[in-house]
Formats: sequence, structure tokens, C-alpha cells
Amino acid sequence: MIKKWMLTVLLCVCGAAVGVQAQVMKTEDLEKYAKEKYGDKWLSAAANLAKSLTLDKNASLTYQEVIEVPGKTKEQLYVALNYWATATFKDKHAITLNDKEAGCIIISSTIRSIVEHMGTLSKYTVSITPLIRLDIKEGRVRVTYTVQNYDVLQDTSGGWLSPTDNNDKPNQDGKRKADDKTNANLYDEQWEIAKHYPFVEKDAQKRTCAKALVMTHAYSNAILDKVEEAVKNGIVGNEDDDW
Repeated sequence: MIKKWMLTVLLCVCGAAVGVQAQVMKTEDLEKYAKEKYGDKWLSAAANLAKSLTLDKNASLTYQEVIEVPGKTKEQLYVALNYWATATFKDKHAITLNDKEAGCIIISSTIRSIVEHMGTLSKYTVSITPLIRLDIKEGRVRVTYTVQNYDVLQDTSGGWLSPTDNNDKPNQDGKRKADDKTNANLYDEQWEIAKHYPFVEKDAQKRTCAKALVMTHAYSNAILDKVEEAVKNGIVGNEDDDW
């Protein structure tokens, strides 16, 4: 198995989050998984992870892995990965490219609220929309997982020092409803990963971005593990040709 860690930009980067919860792992399970692997001290965990990550000129967080699957044809691997992608990402728009001949599947799906952090004046809710590209050849699959930005909802009425009787306060989970532009306290933002902690030491959103990086990293591990399991053992374990 060949692993390569890098930060890059892909030509097919998706813009705004599509409002779909990927089914690879629930957010609460992802946080538990992240804590088990990296501890619950988000600042130090993010700083430690940053030592193994190198930002390139495009400033995107990308994890790439080549999975060797000897004896499996390109067609067999395509079928397995198409099955996995369809079963995992429920929204019909999540699979943005599915080209059997080229051996390429591209997925863009949002995992919501990986971080909810209450600061002094604002509450931040962070989501990510990874771009997952699966390139398929005879006997091997290359997985590329890319995130360039954190998708952020800032609630200026939700901080520790904010008024508690503000009538414009949003839903208790701090998330804007779809297409809701009515609440003046809510701001949709995109924070470039390269411009925030731990890649930038002095960061007003340091604690929020520390956890966001660790959760993003943990989700990449979950994706890579699930793809490897799908191509080597199938999703349910009975997808062989002996039937």
C-alpha cells in the first residue's frame, strides 16, 4: 500500500456545501473516533498533525492513497466502488462524475457540524464538503480526498457575552435553515485552511480551527478505510461471483 500526504487543488473543486450528510460516519461517532486516535486536547492534537502535513502553493488539504488489489480487474473494482458510493452517499447529486470507461468516480458531499464552538461574542458551526476522487486501474485504486475550506456559520448572537434575550437568535443548534437569509446575526463564510490554526499561529478562531482540522483529518481516515474495505472485502461480504 502506498500512501502520500499532500495539499493540492483539484480542477473539480466544488463550491458551496450541498446540504447532504454523508453516511460514512455520523458526526458524534467521528468525534469519538478522533478523540480515541488523537486525544481530546484539540490545540495540541492539531499542532501535532500539522507537523506531518505540508501546504503547497494551492493551499488545499489533500490525502492520497493508492490501494493495491491484486487479481481484481478494472471492471470489478469499478463495480465495487460504484456500489459503495451509491450506498454510502444518499443524495443523488453527491456523485458528480461516474465514468466507467475512464475509471473515475468523483463525490462531493457535506458532513455537517463537525465543530460547534461558542466564543466570547459569536458561536461558530463548521461543516466540510470533501471532494473524493476514485481513480481505477487494473489491480489498484487511487483515492484522493481534498478539502480547501471550512464552511462556517457564524452566529453573532450566540457568544458567551451576547444578549440572552435576542429575538433574532436562530434555532438552538445554531444552523441556518436552507435558503434562510432573514437573520442578520448569521453569516455564511468560508475559511481557507491555510490561513488558520495550526498553519497560522495567531488566529482569532484558533480553538474552532484546531478541532476542525482534527475532525477533517479523522474523516479522511474513515473514507480511506471504507474504500479499502469495499474493494478488498465488499460492503456486506457476499458480493462475489459464486452465486
